[in-house]
Amino acid sequence: MKIAIDGPAGSGKTTVGRRLARKLGFQFINTGAMYRAVAWGLRQGLELEEMELELEGERVLLNGRDITAELYNEELDRLSSEVARDPRVRAFLIARQRELAEGRDVVMEGRDIGRVVLPEAEVKIFLEASLEERARRRFRERGGSLTEIEREIAERDRRDRGFGRLDPAPDALVISTDGLTVEEVVERALAWIQRARKER
Repeated sequence: MKIAIDGPAGSGKTTVGRRLARKLGFQFINTGAMYRAVAWGLRQGLELEEMELELEGERVLLNGRDITAELYNEELDRLSSEVARDPRVRAFLIARQRELAEGRDVVMEGRDIGRVVLPEAEVKIFLEASLEERARRRFRERGGSLTEIEREIAERDRRDRGFGRLDPAPDALVISTDGLTVEEVVERALAWIQRARKER
């Protein structure tokens, strides 16, 4: 079974996706980390054709080097969003993401999984949350200025649109996560997954 989870920055898709994968015994694939890895590689002067990208659990390996700890900062927030608009990068990573999902039970999260990467996924979930709530979550994770974080997330939303991203698939379950705990969101998602399993 393939489960696609989409949503904007800060909507909770990585946390929810990780927990769902753990509960179901599926492989979790964080496509945002893959875009960050490519952005990191380009910043290091690598050409796209030189990059060999692997996922080992939560670890991201680029050309055999574990770069996971280097992927989460404000600079790569911005760079990964910018490179995701490059058609060559998108083609490269979409092909790799489909390879990783082939023949496996996966929970894959991102911004275009249900519409573009895995349109055949048996379960599609789209998480949404208000800009204010997403900014508060990021503030709790990283600190800083709440006003500045809100501005950055709004800008990120603007950059991330297009190419079928940030639009729920017609057959997706849309969950607004404002006011919900992670466990409440996971329970709603699990109920949707169980329904899809029965229909199969």
